[in-house]
Amino acid sequence: MAKDGPDWDGLLKWSIAHSDGTAAPRALSEEDRKWFMEAMQSQSVDVVKRMKEITLVMQTPEQVLEAQGVTSADIEDMLEELQEHVESIDMANDLHSIGGLVPLLGYLKNSHAGIRAKAAEVITTIVQNNPRSQQLVMEANGFEALLSNFSSDPDITVRTKALGAISSLIHHNKPGIAAFRLANGYAALRDALGSENVRFQRKALNLIHYLLHENSSDCNVVRELGFPRIMMHLASKEDAGLREGALRGLLELARDQTGGGSDGLGGEDEKLKQVLEERIKDISLMSADDLGAVREERHLVDSLWNACYNEPSSLREEGLLVLPGDDVPPPDVASKHFEPSLRAWTANQEDNRAPDTDTENKEAEATATPLLLGFKQTPNAQSSSSSGGEVGDGRGGDDHCQGKIVPRQF
Repeated sequence: MAKDGPDWDGLLKWSIAHSDGTAAPRALSEEDRKWFMEAMQSQSVDVVKRMKEITLVMQTPEQVLEAQGVTSADIEDMLEELQEHVESIDMANDLHSIGGLVPLLGYLKNSHAGIRAKAAEVITTIVQNNPRSQQLVMEANGFEALLSNFSSDPDITVRTKALGAISSLIHHNKPGIAAFRLANGYAALRDALGSENVRFQRKALNLIHYLLHENSSDCNVVRELGFPRIMMHLASKEDAGLREGALRGLLELARDQTGGGSDGLGGEDEKLKQVLEERIKDISLMSADDLGAVREERHLVDSLWNACYNEPSSLREEGLLVLPGDDVPPPDVASKHFEPSLRAWTANQEDNRAPDTDTENKEAEATATPLLLGFKQTPNAQSSSSSGGEVGDGRGGDDHCQGKIVPRQF
């Protein structure tokens, strides 16, 4: 039975046989050229054509696909492929043009949790840092479907993936943020913080911090919904990511208080002080390695203490805020291997230059100056430049920068 997929072994052997590095390259025979082109073209993918094929599958009713032997696992694999294609912003925007966005959003309501989760992942990729696709998803009512899955889906993975998609959808998207507020999205975030899934809680904390940072007026909503107490509880959790996310949210609330807000932590000041004192105590007992791992948390604890009580925390007094190695850049292990040739040549000239250099040595140095690739400026180009055109802008005469790259001595 013939093997599926490309004949990589054949291609490798062919390449080695025709270029082993010991002989000058020879002209290919027409037969070799034809075989090579067919082998390479067989692996080329017309992305738009493939996305149209995937769109046709997504538009096919679920019962029809099942009757044809297509399983939910097959659909998930197909969505995985689609996600790779829409990593390009152009392809992401084209998905709507070829009719694929609406059926993809329909998969958010599929009966299989795996498909619902994977569809949300694809949507996350489509809308991430992509205002055009954000708008298209909003216009196609994708926000409502995502919010429904985030707030009430029975599968925690589906809820987590939907939350990730919402975060990307409303990022730097004012209509999306407004829709999130109007849909009571903060209540869903509060429920997410009360779950027992750490990843879900982390994503919720990240979105809360972003929303509060973008609009401090939301701090009032968060306080009214009882977020401060929930965050204080999470700030004492074992997971470092949870602690940091909770402390960031509390810091935003505390800074809103110092900026003129009233009771920024919703009457939980004493509880917060107890939490911070416990964190300071735990940090002070950590080993040097553990202290390095909680660098962000150390700074958050100190900043929050200072924002609430107008004084530095005891971490600063004990020398635990900034450790000796905190500001040391990582070791440079690559520059000596990838040092630009001109910089290396200059350094060598400085090292080898004697205090008294005679004219002969200077001439030798000038001769050894490395050649740099650049556009050669002809006399005509110089005259064109002096009459108003810039070198290399293509607005000179016929001889002006003909696009040839020639060695140029500096």
